[in-house]
Amino acid sequence: MPIPSELQKAWDDAAQLLGEKNDPEGALEALRSAWGSIENEAQRAKTLALAADASTELGIIDQRNQKSHWQKAYKNYTKSLSIDPKNKEIRRNMNKLASMMDENAISLGLGFQMFDQGNPTPLGLLAMVLSMAALLVSVKLVSEFLDDDNNPVVALEVQYTVNGQSVTGEIQIELYEDDAPMHVESFLTHAENFQYDGVQFHRVINDFMIQGGDIQNMGGSGGYAADYYGYCNGVQTPESECRQKEDYTIPFEHENGLKHTAGAIAAAHAGQNTDGSQFYIVPSDGTADFLDYDEFPAKDCWGDLTPNDKNDDGSCHTVFGYVISGMEHVDAISHVETVNPMQNDDRPVDPVRILSVRTV
Repeated sequence: MPIPSELQKAWDDAAQLLGEKNDPEGALEALRSAWGSIENEAQRAKTLALAADASTELGIIDQRNQKSHWQKAYKNYTKSLSIDPKNKEIRRNMNKLASMMDENAISLGLGFQMFDQGNPTPLGLLAMVLSMAALLVSVKLVSEFLDDDNNPVVALEVQYTVNGQSVTGEIQIELYEDDAPMHVESFLTHAENFQYDGVQFHRVINDFMIQGGDIQNMGGSGGYAADYYGYCNGVQTPESECRQKEDYTIPFEHENGLKHTAGAIAAAHAGQNTDGSQFYIVPSDGTADFLDYDEFPAKDCWGDLTPNDKNDDGSCHTVFGYVISGMEHVDAISHVETVNPMQNDDRPVDPVRILSVRTV
């Protein structure tokens, strides 16, 4: 079904107002003016998501009314996802907003409603599920009933130094196992085996990313996959010919559609199919989208085009999750003093440690 011209124009205007003109209020007005031209649920979901994007930006600009703007944004993201639950971009934006709200002690503001226009709301469904689960406890079926497809969440306890004072904090990350199953499995296995405990963030580049996870050499020259995924040092090889686990690597999963937005966790590597235990996280002000895979036009992912850019090896990196809480610690770490950034020595002056990684 073709999109009504009035609605398409509103979408285009809103995108321009949010991007080039930095006018989220104007974007909201454009979307409101075209609300009556919506003809189906898919169009409604996209319009709600754009309105949520605009309210999020408006909350950043209008801090006096930030709580109201962000609660409206979260509500619209929730409505949009109820229509289009598989939309990864909307879910990422909602998770990012939830993290921002958490950092600013703003409640999600969803109020409890069992039904909306005769249909059960997500919270209403949750209440019904919990009631049924309570009944199932008596027959010992709860564990099976609650065995759902939710993404795993891990908590990184980190320690770093700010102005001479030691800071300890927690970063929670949702891992997208359906989109990057091998990367998530390897990360979780290393975490369960306590491999990340005590490992440092050995590379910090302001406005770009914080990198750690070298479980082998601690300084960025090592790290390997937790299991055998068909590749030995980046080459597809029979497992019998890959004689030591330190050579196990993970093949790329960068075509999963996940992007290097703020809070993204992605696999570091030294070339395609050499992913191991090392990872990096993009801070709020980080720019790392040049590491995304682009299908149209197809991007060269083998590093031949930008040999002299220290931040861009020309390759594509696999994003496998997003920070959902604790971005303030990611941002703080991204600004710690490093040894000599002008000479590409991006080691923190004071150690930045991962104290532990645990599944929540």
